[in-house]
Amino acid sequence: MSLTLDTYRLLGRSGLRVSPLALGAATFGTDWGWGAEHAEARKLFDTYVERGGNFIDTANTYTNGSSERLLGEFTRGRRESLVLATKYTTLRRPGDPNSGGGNRKSLFTSVEASLRRLDTDYIDLLYLHVWDFTTPVEEILRGMDDLVRQGKILYVAMSNAPAWQVSRMQAIADLRGWAPLVALQIEYNLIERTGERDLIPMAREMGLDVIPYSPLAGGVLTGKYSRDDLTAANIAADDGTRKSFNSNLGLLTERNLAIADAVQEVAAETGRTPAQVGLAWTLRNPGVTAPIIGARTHAQLEDNLGALEVDFTTSQLARLDEASAFELGYPHAMLASDHVRSVTSGDLRIETRR
Repeated sequence: MSLTLDTYRLLGRSGLRVSPLALGAATFGTDWGWGAEHAEARKLFDTYVERGGNFIDTANTYTNGSSERLLGEFTRGRRESLVLATKYTTLRRPGDPNSGGGNRKSLFTSVEASLRRLDTDYIDLLYLHVWDFTTPVEEILRGMDDLVRQGKILYVAMSNAPAWQVSRMQAIADLRGWAPLVALQIEYNLIERTGERDLIPMAREMGLDVIPYSPLAGGVLTGKYSRDDLTAANIAADDGTRKSFNSNLGLLTERNLAIADAVQEVAAETGRTPAQVGLAWTLRNPGVTAPIIGARTHAQLEDNLGALEVDFTTSQLARLDEASAFELGYPHAMLASDHVRSVTSGDLRIETRR
């Protein structure tokens, strides 16, 4: 495969050019009990940018705002050459119902706060972070379009939302001449592949590029966990570590560790690290533009960047797919069945070019 950070890709239905790996800044700051101190975060940022990387991802509440503040400091003097992505909707002030959600008040006040922390006049890419099931889609889209017209946002995108809502929003934006959605950020990795059912095909059809977060499943795919970690007694419930965080999310299961085993086997065969194999696998999906690296240390970042040089044999890909197989569910399993193929196309050979 052999890519480099300065092998830029267009983002969705836009002319915006971004690196094939994004730098995730959720690890910038130690407010959550784990993460990178100031000096280490600066080193991560500098290394990524010096290698040609230009796509940096954060959110309004990452490390309680420290992530955006640090980026505001680090980007001084080279802001124009970078593509900064941030998000809104997560609750900024507990007890204040309008400090979160997709509504217009939350949108405008969150963007203004992000602009101050990022020390910039504009945000390149703004995501709706989490679908709230209450705000009308027209309110979200019109609010985003207003901010684009004001020049405070250049492009808009979605994250953690149902596929049918995203496709509906894109259709409405097109019909009303509002700013179109250009990207979809979802969790996607060898452990969490269910985005292949609807989200990724929908995004390709509607002109959104997929930006996977947690491409290493919170570090589970790196091989850092063992069967001993499946025992709750071995993990403190809320000790502030990434291990307890992953345990609480349900990531430490026999199935997931078996997938991590398959990743380690392929890594040994290719002379690569498990992290590089896991990241490289996400890059092979044609709907994926730029997985987000969530490195906490400089060594982890250096290792992750090596994923751009990984290639697989057909056999290795088949083993990874088999280990991470998931149920397609209805109607996908039915539509992929031999019976349906037989009754809809018989022996005809029909070539698709999309």
